Amino acid sequence: MPDWEEDGEEQPFEVIPGSGHYHALIGTDPIDVGAEMQIAEKLSLECDEPVYSIERANDPWTVMSWRNGALEILEVGPEALAKSLGCPLPGSDESSDPAVRKPLRKVAWAEGVRAEDALRVLEEDAGEPVPPGQYRLEDRPRGLLISSGTSDIGYADLTVSERLPRARVYGVVASPNLDTFFVNVLQGGECIGQFAQPPYEIPHFPVVHEIMGEQSPERILAALGIPAEWFRNE
Repeated sequence: MPDWEEDGEEQPFEVIPGSGHYHALIGTDPIDVGAEMQIAEKLSLECDEPVYSIERANDPWTVMSWRNGALEILEVGPEALAKSLGCPLPGSDESSDPAVRKPLRKVAWAEGVRAEDALRVLEEDAGEPVPPGQYRLEDRPRGLLISSGTSDIGYADLTVSERLPRARVYGVVASPNLDTFFVNVLQGGECIGQFAQPPYEIPHFPVVHEIMGEQSPERILAALGIPAEWFRNE
């Protein structure tokens, strides 16, 4: 895990102390949609008590319980769970209305990649077959569209980029109305450029001001062949 303090970088999360055994780890970077699941899974291997994660990509948000790396989806609201654990979510009173909270969804476009190749490297990285429905891999004339039935592809874009280093992969994260919109341009497992709206005050990656010659979210999505409707609330 990176040492942000030594590197002088701002930590991409905030620790909220709870009143009991539980504390909250809140991500501060909207580009990291899906990171909560990876963190919770790893923590559950070290903890005796269950670890909980809240997936922001869905609306309503999905609450998950993790024990020894195993996942269980819970039928409970995120605010209710957090309150019961003695660790209320920041701004929960204001954010309980789904119209106020903006779920971020993630999809990726991989140039020159075919579905069978992407599936192969994703399974190689996971060390096991990918569960049916975890990813939607759609071959297009110029490449591959990677999405998921859960609205969150996790780090599939980074994995494909790393395992197929000649491919250029565009990881797109956006809110339903596209007022929050990020594109990570990945190659060889590295982010070689990032388009961000609104822009970061202190960018973490090289800044690009256009994607495929386009500068607005709607036109960028059209250039990538990604339907803007995919990000809308269902």
